[in-house]
Amino acid sequence: MPLHRLLDQKLSKTYEPSARIDDVFKGYDITFLTNELGEPITLFFGKRRPDGAIAGERYTRTIKREPGSMAVAHSHWDLRGKVTR
Repeated sequence: MPLHRLLDQKLSKTYEPSARIDDVFKGYDITFLTNELGEPITLFFGKRRPDGAIAGERYTRTIKREPGSMAVAHSHWDLRGKVTR
């Protein structure tokens, strides 16, 4: 299942490098982890539990770069499965 267009736009931005960002999107709790360049690379989508973890789905991002530069040529998100713990 592809990500919602507005969520994909939100995750296309650059954030603080190597960070964990907790947020809400359309009534769902989201947490994403960024790489050393501040690009979101792991997304947890669902309902936040009292301990701060999310029960729902986990996605990972594949980033392809322009040859010889750090510019993103293409990226996509893959559903990696359910997160229940």
